[in-house]
Amino acid sequence: MSTPENVSFKSQGLKIAAHLYRPVPGSPDRKGAAVVIAHPWTSIKEQSPANYARVLSQAGFYCLCPDAGYQGESEGEPRGLEDPYQRVEDIKNAVTFLVGHADVSSDRIGALGICAAGGYVPFAAQTDTRIRAVGTSAAVCVGTMARRGFDQDSSSLEALRSQLGAAAASRNSDVGAGAPVPLVDMLPPSLEAAPRDLPESFRDLTSYYKTDRGRNLAANQTHPRGWDLMANFDALRHNDMISPRPLLMITGTKAATRWYSEDGVANAKEPKELYVIEDKTHADLYDRIDEAGKKLVEFYGQYL
Repeated sequence: MSTPENVSFKSQGLKIAAHLYRPVPGSPDRKGAAVVIAHPWTSIKEQSPANYARVLSQAGFYCLCPDAGYQGESEGEPRGLEDPYQRVEDIKNAVTFLVGHADVSSDRIGALGICAAGGYVPFAAQTDTRIRAVGTSAAVCVGTMARRGFDQDSSSLEALRSQLGAAAASRNSDVGAGAPVPLVDMLPPSLEAAPRDLPESFRDLTSYYKTDRGRNLAANQTHPRGWDLMANFDALRHNDMISPRPLLMITGTKAATRWYSEDGVANAKEPKELYVIEDKTHADLYDRIDEAGKKLVEFYGQYL
């Protein structure tokens, strides 16, 4: 296994904490190829990104796993804020960090986004041509999710209006116009505490984040004013701009979010691929990644 090195870089004035995984000794010589791996919403670098980094570093790739601004060990106030444009800048500045690394080849840098970052990574690559190969696993666009739900049309604009109301109240509290609005718990504290009517897609997430599979330092909380930053964000609409660089979007047959990857690939031009893994849910693609990892090794091996 590659032991990660603590590194940092600046993004929009924030100090971003990251783990750098070097190729495992004896692994294939990839001539300095590297992959930025970005984490899901309400997650951190030690969770699903670390799982993918171990697979890719064993295959000879450098891997850089940052914590998003406002989250994890990175700087930023208010804590827990999900800012799509900060997230995209974090990815682009992670690429800049790798460009400046003596052991990395600047023309062999790819990126991998997991869950919400499966929207941020393509969005970043649409305009950052330094990202030479674009991969996603269990991709979600947070803006589309805010408008249409996690598993397609499961929420209404009424729910979004309520969330935007909380965001507005949170902003007003900065000048004493009302009490501060608390962070939002995205998941129940455990599977046992989950309400009986919890949607299966959120039960799937709980089975990862609130069990030994994924339990870590992340509290799965988000700041309420993130919704007014996410609500009109559209990560995958312009995926055609990634071409002629390659796009691979991985999902599972049981993933409630499969439709995001289908839409993302439909919006792209060649070379592109939708890779669907049998019997895998959304959260399965966080840690049960034997097939997904093998596919990504092949993908980055071919294009980087």
